[in-house]
Amino acid sequence: MSQQYAEYLANSYLYGSNAPYIEELYESYQNDPNSVPTRWREYFEAMQKAPANGAGAYGVGADPKAAAVSKLIDAYRNLGVLRANLDPLKLNILRPQESPELDPQYYGLTEADMKSTVDTSSTHFGKSSMTLGELVGALRATYCGTLAVEFMYIRDVKVRNWWIERLESKQGQPKFDAEKRKRLLERVTAAEGLEGYLNTKYVGVKRFSLDGGDAFIVAMDELVRYSAQNGVEDIVIGMAHRGRLNALVNTLGKEPKALFAEFDHTAPENLPSGDVKYHNGFSNNIKTPSGTVHLSMAYNPSHLEVVSPVQSGSVRARMDRRNDGVGNQVMSVTVHGDGAVIGQGVVQETLSMAGARGYYIGGSIRIVINNQVQFTTSDPRDTRTSLYCTDVARMIDAPVLHINGDDMDAVAFAMQLAVDFRQQFHRDVMIDLVCYRKLGHNEQDTPQITQPYMYKAVKAHPGSRRVYAQRLIDENVIDAAYEEKLVKEYRKSMDENKVTSDPVDKKFKSPYTSDWSKYVGKAWSEPVDTSVSEKELKKLAQAITTVPDSIAVHPLVQKVLKDRAAMGNGELPVDWGMGENMAYATLLSAGIPVRLSGEDVGRGTFSHRQAMVHNQNRPDWTEDPYIPLQHLSDKQGKFTIVNSVLSENGVLGFEYGYATARPDGLTIWEAQFGDFANGGQIMIDQFIASGETKWGRYAGLVMLLPHGFEGQGPEHSSARIERYLELSAEENWVVAQPTTAGQIFHLLRSQALSKYRKPLVVFSPKSLLRNKNAAVPLETLAKGSFQMVIPEVNSSIDAKKVKRVILCSGKVYYDLAAAREEKKLTDVAIIRLEQLYPFPQKALAAELKKYAGATEVVWCQDEPENQGPWSYVRPQVRDMLTDKQKLGYSGRAACPAPATGYTHKHQEQLKELVAGAFGKLKNTVK
Repeated sequence: MSQQYAEYLANSYLYGSNAPYIEELYESYQNDPNSVPTRWREYFEAMQKAPANGAGAYGVGADPKAAAVSKLIDAYRNLGVLRANLDPLKLNILRPQESPELDPQYYGLTEADMKSTVDTSSTHFGKSSMTLGELVGALRATYCGTLAVEFMYIRDVKVRNWWIERLESKQGQPKFDAEKRKRLLERVTAAEGLEGYLNTKYVGVKRFSLDGGDAFIVAMDELVRYSAQNGVEDIVIGMAHRGRLNALVNTLGKEPKALFAEFDHTAPENLPSGDVKYHNGFSNNIKTPSGTVHLSMAYNPSHLEVVSPVQSGSVRARMDRRNDGVGNQVMSVTVHGDGAVIGQGVVQETLSMAGARGYYIGGSIRIVINNQVQFTTSDPRDTRTSLYCTDVARMIDAPVLHINGDDMDAVAFAMQLAVDFRQQFHRDVMIDLVCYRKLGHNEQDTPQITQPYMYKAVKAHPGSRRVYAQRLIDENVIDAAYEEKLVKEYRKSMDENKVTSDPVDKKFKSPYTSDWSKYVGKAWSEPVDTSVSEKELKKLAQAITTVPDSIAVHPLVQKVLKDRAAMGNGELPVDWGMGENMAYATLLSAGIPVRLSGEDVGRGTFSHRQAMVHNQNRPDWTEDPYIPLQHLSDKQGKFTIVNSVLSENGVLGFEYGYATARPDGLTIWEAQFGDFANGGQIMIDQFIASGETKWGRYAGLVMLLPHGFEGQGPEHSSARIERYLELSAEENWVVAQPTTAGQIFHLLRSQALSKYRKPLVVFSPKSLLRNKNAAVPLETLAKGSFQMVIPEVNSSIDAKKVKRVILCSGKVYYDLAAAREEKKLTDVAIIRLEQLYPFPQKALAAELKKYAGATEVVWCQDEPENQGPWSYVRPQVRDMLTDKQKLGYSGRAACPAPATGYTHKHQEQLKELVAGAFGKLKNTVK
């Protein structure tokens, strides 16, 4: 071993995650020697006196024994978890083979030293000195018990010191009175009792039981009660299916008979499809000793962790409704599985958003039900790279509390610590509830097939309730009769349909509750007036194009603002960017909040929005941009625009969750390119498209998906129109592809002002953003409305002489119109479908009727034949035609990729499909 490496080992606590902490201490020492603990003051004094080539990288050499004790203390704070008593099965799968740094001998301290007195003033054990033996005992009790906390990697010294003080002052051991511990026993009895009741009443039926993780109900009970004590009024829970039914009954107060009805298939089937019982959400007002708390559990499909960002969005909306910018009153709680929390990328995306301004929710309490078996495997070597499944929390400096699920005292203490930390620092904290899974992945699974070793231990385990009850009996807190009484009382509660949580407060009505009743049962087709007076438009146009003189505007942005001012005065036609911004301005001035997020939405991917004006002379990077839409009036609605983190799945889920809790506003997510929505496909399939039909969950989320074949290659052309149309049924949403600035203005206004709340999918343009033909007079905004079908606009086309009608949607219309003009054709009419779903049957039929003499109808699209709207519109249009009319197709040939990456090939294909629309009828279907 080299001398250099030997010195590193001797002073290893000074490196790695400890280095920033020590540097901060040293900086404090230099400013004021008395501001640091005695042992560190002595250490730094010794360091300064030591020769340059003295022992160790930090010049250690004053008192070897004192230095050794310091290293031992730091080792326990950093690594004590490695020897913690965390596994109820005592298999210690999560324990490394060796952790010599926790042995005094590692630092040269002998058995004889155990009786010597050492300085402990740097600790919070309540004594300035102790024998070394006492110190080691205190360190082991604090950091190696049934509760072990990882926090020393956190860069904020205040946070680290907070944890040191809170843990060492109690030596990791809570002091609960008898009544409190009886409550904990009653809760774990409830957890076990429900699973036992269901297992007897519904043998083998899937429920994804909590058996083995019963402490989760204890954790949730303590969290709810202690949070209420700390001022929390609204708790939003997101979790997958493991233990969900137990939480619904024993935490959220769902009546047992309502759950049993779902098992018996006698629950009312009031939704088109509905969902299985362990995906359903629920909400209730629960009375706690400190007041009523509103609890809500988000709906979640089988995609495990995808609910995390959805739940986060709902939390943010509730905070905004209350003007609770910090998160004192609204709390986020997410519940994870040990395999999924580190295995699924959406967790990382959600964690990444935790501190970003546009997605901040005041810190989440994240509970991992760690049954150590994941799906069918229990070998961490096959499931992750890190030692703990919770190591993902390190990326955002979130502390991790590891708990042995057999120790209810530790569970309750950990939840109190988590709530205190969250309420003080408003940062995420993760709970690793180490337990086991008594049954299989579901109740029809036999885990022994793949895990014979683990399930011998599971079979031998008496159950967490029994372990804790015996402990209370041994400590004379209860007797055996009391234990038996709790078991019988719970079963009786099930038989008598008694609520087994804290009481439900049926009279409580929060002033912050969203009113969804006015949107229930409303059809998308109910008319809405989207017109705005020209006077109001001009007033708002002036406001959104005016920037304070103190802001140096970039010349290109200055030109945009100047042109938009002219548009607002009626001097220039209104282009797409102005039409969109004016839609927001009119809604905001009416008091309607608007939230828009996505990658680069402030400027817009194509520099078309320019809703944020950046000061070119700003003094530093922290100065926020000027946002004209936030300065319309004192009474305007709140405008939030967020340049998102680089995420589709997480951010889209967040915005959907936000929309589900903010019916009074307009919530928009924009993909940088429509293709990028692929990254959020789970959210689209499982929530946005089907949330209403499965769960009765309304949401008015708008998705802006830039779409257009401009020769930019396979990944920057198609927003995959066909996918959204395949998901369209039961009037679940509106799918539109507007082609003018007036259309996007009225479409967005209609979405916010309508009597329904359904998602809106917009295939927004790219090249059309600056196409002069897509601009409209100001009068169109003032007096117009959204047209589901735009009829032929060329006044020289005589309907009676038309031989062919071309139907299309999107940008290709302008290519077709230009070609017709070039060919000087007067016997071809072009009709645009601006709304694809719900299909505008009546409006299109009325237009086609005008051309009854035409014998040919052609659908023309930019997309390949197996993509785009063709497969969807074909049967719809075919049924409208007369016996004399034939339907044909013109577009790109079928292809597995959306578009070519070769510019010349793109141009050839475009030329061919446009020519085909006017040429000999091909691919006829009639």
